[in-house]
Amino acid sequence: MDSKKKYSNYVLYLIVISTIIRGLLAGTLELGNDEVYYRLYALYPDWSHFDHPLMVGWFMQLTTFNLLFQSEFFLRLGAVITGAINIWIIFKIGGQIKDARTGYYASLLYTASVYSSIITGVFILPDTPQSLFWLWAIYLMIKTVPMCPHVPMSGINMLKIGIVIGLGILSKYTSVFLWFGIVAYILIYNREWLRSKWLYIAIIITVIFSLPIIIWNLQNDFISISFHSGRVAMSGYSIKFDYLLTELAGEILYNNPVNFVLIIIGVLAAIRGKLTIENKFSRILLLSGLPLILTFLVFSLFRSTLPHWTAPGYTTLILLAAVYLSQHGSANKKGLPVPIISSLILLFVIIIMGLSQINYGIFTIDKSTEYNRIGKNDPSLDMYGYKQTCEAFKLIVDRDIKQGIMSENSIIVGSNWFPLANYDYYAATPAGLKCYGIGELGNIHKYAWINHEQGGFNLGMDAYYLTDSRAYHEPDIFFHNYFEEVIPADTIQIYRNGKVAKRAFVFRMKNLQTIPEDMLNPY
Repeated sequence: MDSKKKYSNYVLYLIVISTIIRGLLAGTLELGNDEVYYRLYALYPDWSHFDHPLMVGWFMQLTTFNLLFQSEFFLRLGAVITGAINIWIIFKIGGQIKDARTGYYASLLYTASVYSSIITGVFILPDTPQSLFWLWAIYLMIKTVPMCPHVPMSGINMLKIGIVIGLGILSKYTSVFLWFGIVAYILIYNREWLRSKWLYIAIIITVIFSLPIIIWNLQNDFISISFHSGRVAMSGYSIKFDYLLTELAGEILYNNPVNFVLIIIGVLAAIRGKLTIENKFSRILLLSGLPLILTFLVFSLFRSTLPHWTAPGYTTLILLAAVYLSQHGSANKKGLPVPIISSLILLFVIIIMGLSQINYGIFTIDKSTEYNRIGKNDPSLDMYGYKQTCEAFKLIVDRDIKQGIMSENSIIVGSNWFPLANYDYYAATPAGLKCYGIGELGNIHKYAWINHEQGGFNLGMDAYYLTDSRAYHEPDIFFHNYFEEVIPADTIQIYRNGKVAKRAFVFRMKNLQTIPEDMLNPY
């Protein structure tokens, strides 16, 4: 068997094993805070949305057969499939820049990444479709941007790049960094493309694909652009090195500590010209990956940032790490390099420990003793207990309706998208209730539009309000301003491993007296 065929088979085995494991995780873990929120994109589709573009909603509509099947597995199926495709794409890129063994190493390092295998390969987030289109674009860029624009298929491939980056931007705004990489490479190393019509047509194609975002923002006073600009604005903020250290720690964990070190080594070797690949390949990878990482590292000096924002850049640079490992190993040597084995073992340990903590609470993270604050410091509870809450809440609703305490048309209200979206999926939908958001747009997010979709508020409405001890917020004076009565209804004990892990609190709110302000059309 030739080397290329052998490594192709290895990657196919890797895809099968990885997909089975990720599929099991997708079907057994409760949805996270972000996932239940992005489900609303599929439930209430639009040109774009307050937080992100539309692609993650499309993915969920596709895999759930337009929400016919809404279990955790089908909602996440797009992530499981995307993870499998991405392993193959990065294998092909590795083969393009060096050889099949390099591609195989890249696929293993990609699989070992927490971001690639779990965050985008199990969880359904805007990063999930972005990861697919980002890697697909890198594959096309490697074949196209360093080449002469007059070489056969170069022009067509540039048009494909325009389409794929457009799809990436419809997934997440940061996909525009791919164009920064392309333009930077062309300006520095291959100016001949500046005389090619295909480059400009490709840019126009990306803009056309981005029109849904532009149209939605025009309709909504560019509120999404303003929201994200505010998250990274540095004016008026002082340097805070603790933010930078937090960001770096998150990046190391998300990308797997072993991978992180290998990526640094690979990048330094590429910059020094010590990798055994053509300079054009290392340059396009560096210019595609580093700007995104460096940009958000600078932002993190002033503002609190999130480590997954930089992850596509690290995914790109995994290829340089794979080249480094490939050139420092013998083609005839049996077995995998120790760093790759270590990286895969570490991922396996992280998965086992994560599952054990979520399902059994093996580590005592939270020591809160307050009745309504138990579990508040244990982030693993963000993905545990909502099913128990749902079962108990449905009994409460049925009892209240039978006893005439609450109307059959009662709703659930909340003043923040989280945890309202969790209760929307796990409590409201099974109980046949609708969820509404009351409060500032910066708190309720898409619920400002959902309120309209559902017909808005009516005087005399009865509502339930749920909160739990992870982030307890009593419906104090805020809700008293709207409802005639706010009455504690019940407490739901949520057990894990035979012990109370957290509590959910149910409040009845009777007779809506004042219509809440419409955040899209304020008075």
